[in-house]
Amino acid sequence: MATGTPAVLSLDVTWGKDAVRVTNIAPRLPEDPTASQVSAVTTAGRANPGTWLPEAAWEAIARATTRPEALTVQLRPTSEEPTGLLMIENVEGATLRSVVTQVLLSELFPGIQPRTGMEVSEVPDPQVHGITHQGSPAAVVRYHYDGLAHLRNHVWQTIHATLHINDYAQSILTRSVTRNLITHPVEITFEDGTEPLHVLVVRDGITRLASAWAVQAGPGADPADVATLATEALLGKEASTGTAVEPGLGQRLAAGRARWRHALRQEFEEEMKGALPGLRAAQIAQSFVVPAQITVGVEGHDGRVLSSEDMFDDAIRSVLASIHVEFKQWDPAAQNVEVITRALKRIIQQDDPRWNRAELQSVYGLAVGRIPVKDLAEVFGGDDTPPATSLWRAVYLISAMTQPDLLELLKDQAKVIKGGQRMSIKGFGELLGPIIDLPWRAKKKLVTKQARNAWNNGGVLTKDVTQGWAPVPTDDFTTLIEPAMKGDNDARCTLAVAGGVALIADKLLTRNVGSSLGAPKEKGGVPFRADVYKVIEGLSQRTNELGLWTLALAANTFRGDSLPQNSVPKQSLTGKEATDSDESPYVYFKLDLDAEDRIARDAAGVPERLYEWDVVAASDPDRAARLSRPTTVGILPTAPSSTALNGEAESGEGTEPTEPIEAGSATTALGPQPGNALFSHGSAPGYEGALSTGAVPGPREEDSSVPPSQRAMGHRRALQLGVQSARDALDHLHSLEPEVGGHTPLVPVGQLDELHKLLVGILTDVENLRRRTLENHGDEEVEGDGTKEVAMD
Repeated sequence: MATGTPAVLSLDVTWGKDAVRVTNIAPRLPEDPTASQVSAVTTAGRANPGTWLPEAAWEAIARATTRPEALTVQLRPTSEEPTGLLMIENVEGATLRSVVTQVLLSELFPGIQPRTGMEVSEVPDPQVHGITHQGSPAAVVRYHYDGLAHLRNHVWQTIHATLHINDYAQSILTRSVTRNLITHPVEITFEDGTEPLHVLVVRDGITRLASAWAVQAGPGADPADVATLATEALLGKEASTGTAVEPGLGQRLAAGRARWRHALRQEFEEEMKGALPGLRAAQIAQSFVVPAQITVGVEGHDGRVLSSEDMFDDAIRSVLASIHVEFKQWDPAAQNVEVITRALKRIIQQDDPRWNRAELQSVYGLAVGRIPVKDLAEVFGGDDTPPATSLWRAVYLISAMTQPDLLELLKDQAKVIKGGQRMSIKGFGELLGPIIDLPWRAKKKLVTKQARNAWNNGGVLTKDVTQGWAPVPTDDFTTLIEPAMKGDNDARCTLAVAGGVALIADKLLTRNVGSSLGAPKEKGGVPFRADVYKVIEGLSQRTNELGLWTLALAANTFRGDSLPQNSVPKQSLTGKEATDSDESPYVYFKLDLDAEDRIARDAAGVPERLYEWDVVAASDPDRAARLSRPTTVGILPTAPSSTALNGEAESGEGTEPTEPIEAGSATTALGPQPGNALFSHGSAPGYEGALSTGAVPGPREEDSSVPPSQRAMGHRRALQLGVQSARDALDHLHSLEPEVGGHTPLVPVGQLDELHKLLVGILTDVENLRRRTLENHGDEEVEGDGTKEVAMD
C-alpha cells in the first residue's frame, strides 16, 4: 500500500435488532465522471465496430460509470480484438457484447421482467419496442410511457413490489452488492409528447437494486419509504410537473441526480471525520455503487428471421430465462408467460410459409401488450371491425393461437422450452391464462388465482375452439345465437370464447374442487363435477339454447375495469346498503328463456343473480334436472364468507357464512355517536390539524393550571377522534383492497401484528375504565340506546 493511502475500514453496527459486521468500507466515495471522460467513453463507443447506440445512450452509460478510463479501454479496438475487450455471450439467435464496470446506484432504473409483467399491478408496464440502425438490431429498447407520472409511478411500484418479495438489505450492508446486475440502455418516450430521455435499466438483479436502496434508506424504512427515496433520487420532484425548459429533460434529471450524490458525499465525509464512523457511513458506502454488466452490442445469427426490432429484447429475455426458468425459478405464471411468448417468437423465426410473418408479429404484440387494446381494430380489423375492448382482444388472441397447425407448433416449442415430453390441452390453457388476463389483471385481482386455476383446467379450449375458426365481430353477442344454432361454427366459437372468458375472469366458472359438489349455490356449489373446458363445450352446443344465451349475456355483461357483485359482493361495515356511484351495477343475472328479456325473476319481480351452479347446470340441463337441487342458505348478499371477500379460496370450499361485521363492540365505551359518525367516511373535522399542530397535548405536556376535569375533556375528544380516524382509515383500506397490486399485501403482517397488540391494549384499558366508572357511579347505568347494563366484576 502506498504511503498516505487510507485503509479500508470494517465496522460493527446495529441494523434493526441485529448486530452486523460491515466490511471493506472505502475511505471516500467515487466522483462523478467529468465532461471530458464522458466524451471519451462516447467517442470510443461510437468508434467500436461491434456496437451501435444513440449518442444519448452512450452518454447515459458514461455518466453512470465510476471507471470511465477502464470503460474506454474495453471499448477501444486492438489488433487482436477488432471489437475491443468486450464480454461476448452467445444466446439463442444472437450474440451479445457487454462491458463490465462499476456504476452509480442513482443512475440505474428498474426494468421489466416476466416476473413483474405477469403480476397483478395497479400501474401497467410501458409498451416495449425494439430499435434498429440501418436495418440491424441495436442493444437498446424503447419504453413508451403515458407520461412522466406513469414513469414515476412505475418505478415506485417496481421497487415497492420487489422488496415485498425479497430483501437482501442486511447482506448488502455487510459486503455491498457482489454480483453484476445485467443492464442495458433504454430510450424512454412518452405518449403525451414529453421529450424523451435515455437511461440505464436493470433487467436482472432488480432485487439487489431495490435492496441497495433499502440499505440507503436505513433499518427503519418500510418498502414504501424505500420506493419513495429511490423515485425521488432518480426523478426528483420535476417528474410530476412535466415542465419543458432548456436544457433537455434528460439533462435536468441527470443534474438533479448529480446534486443528490453531491449531498450524499458531503454527509459521508462528515461521518468519516469521527474517530469511529457509524451506521450512516456504512449505509452510504455499501450502496453508493454497484457492479454491472452493460450490454452495448448485439449481432443476429445467420438463418434467424426474427425481426430486427425484436432481436435484442428476445436475446436479453433468453438470458433471463436461462437464469429464472432453469435455475432461480420465477413463479409458475411468470414462467408460463415466458414459455408461450418465446415459443411464439421461435415460430416467427422459422418463417413458415403457412403464416404471414407480419401477422404473427401482430399476434405476438397483442400477447405481450405491445399492441394496446385501442389499436385492436387497426391490426385485426379486416372486413369487419371488432370493438376495441379487452374481451375482444382475448377473442382474437385465442382464435389466432388455436389455429390447428399453429397450436401444434406452439405446443411443440413449449415442450422444448420447458423440457417436457407431452403437453395436453389443459397444459396449453395454463400457458394462455396469464396472457389473456393482462388488460384486467389489476382490476380483478381478488379472483385472479381462481381464474388462472380455471385456465389450468382447460379454460375455453373446447374441441371445436381448437379446430380452427374466425371471430365474428359484433356489438351485441345475442345476435350470434341464431346463426350459432343454425350451424355457424364461427359464431358458436366466438360465443364460447367470449362468454367463457367472461365467466372465468369473474369467478362464475372455476375449477371444481371436492367440496363444490352439492354445496349451496350461494356458496359456490355445483350440481355435478366437470372440467372447465367441458362446461364451456356443453354451453356452446348448437342444440343448447340456454347455454348459448348464458354465454352471450355473460359476454355482453363483462367489464374489464371492475368485478361484478356476483363474485365479490360489497361488504357493509355499518349495516347500510353500499352505494358507489350513479353507474349501473355490474351484475350477472340468471337466465329464463321464457322471459321477454331472458332474465329470471323471483316472486317479487326482482332479477335473480347468476351463480356458478346455474352456469354448470346450463351446460347440461338434462343431467342437472336429474339431480336433486341443493338446499339454499338464506344469507344476505352483503354478508358473504370471508374467503369470498379476500378472493383467496376456490369457489365452493364449504366454508360457513360469516355474520355481518358489527360496529359496536370496541367502541361502546365512547358513548352514543349521533348519526353513527364513528363509522362515517372521512376523518372528523379538525382532527388532522389538531394532531399535526400539537393542539392535543400529551400527558406530560399540558398546562397544570387547568383543572384536571377540563384537561380530561380534551383527552376524551382526542381519544374519540383517534378511534374514529382509525375506523376511517380501515374503511379506506378495505375500499382500496381490490385495486392494490397483488405484489404487496394491503397491510404487511408485521404492521398488523403491531396494530393488533396496540388495539387490544387500548380496548382493555377502555373496558377497565368503563367498569371503574360504573362501579363509582352506581350499579346501573343507562346506555345510549336506552337499555340498562349491570356492572359485573
